[in-house]
Amino acid sequence: MQSLTPEGQRRVSELSQRYVVSTDAVMTLLRALVNGHGTMAQFHHPELGGAGQWMQGGMTMIGDMFNSGLKAKVEGLCSELSSLLASQPFAPAPASHQSPTQGGQQQQQGGSGGFGGSPVSLFVPASGGGSGSWWPGELGVPSSTGSQHDIRYAYFSGARRLAIDVNGRVSVHDTLDHQISGVSQQQGSGASVTFTSQHGVVSVQSLPVVSVDAAGQQAPAAAPAQVGAAPPRASSDREADIFAAIERLADLRQKGIITEQEFAAKKTDLLSRL
Repeated sequence: MQSLTPEGQRRVSELSQRYVVSTDAVMTLLRALVNGHGTMAQFHHPELGGAGQWMQGGMTMIGDMFNSGLKAKVEGLCSELSSLLASQPFAPAPASHQSPTQGGQQQQQGGSGGFGGSPVSLFVPASGGGSGSWWPGELGVPSSTGSQHDIRYAYFSGARRLAIDVNGRVSVHDTLDHQISGVSQQQGSGASVTFTSQHGVVSVQSLPVVSVDAAGQQAPAAAPAQVGAAPPRASSDREADIFAAIERLADLRQKGIITEQEFAAKKTDLLSRL
């Protein structure tokens, strides 16, 4: 995740004070939301009940599942951080978010966050735009830039181009009719780069490749993009099933069907699969 601007640090500190948690807990949720394209978060922090999951407009699960006050605190923090991420010029954003306006700045999506309606810049932008830029010079000045983990990206809305730098290997892609509002790298082995546009979350691999390594080397054209195609969500579905199973076990414990020891043992086993 990119470094925070002074304004971003102030917002994190303000949330920390208002929700009475550490800034580390707030940053844990912020990183999880960035990885979840602003619409979901999978996290683990002792102040937040251990392992947990939040989904926009859906369920909230925490390890301390009977602590309704802590659950409400996590919901509030995630909702406000999600709203802040939606206002960023080139951060992972919900698929329903509006497309970038001229100059790379997005119109802010309305939300229930407690910070008011003025856009803020949470992240320090990646350097670029002049001599020494990592993308091909003929692309000019990007509409928006950013970085995450070991990738950098620059979006040129006028030229309909997206430049991606992964470990020093630069590729330029034709963005077709996509109006890109966010780029993200999925974690894990074989991590892939995805972007968010008006068509949803799409793999960068579905875009035609214009050049590779910023040297004008032409690459074979990729297959036409399948508009609206989304990456598999098997991992997220499995995790949701695990949390649902824990909830069912909690109901069985409350009804006296299983003992406290049986519940604790099964809960530990399920959480170890996350």
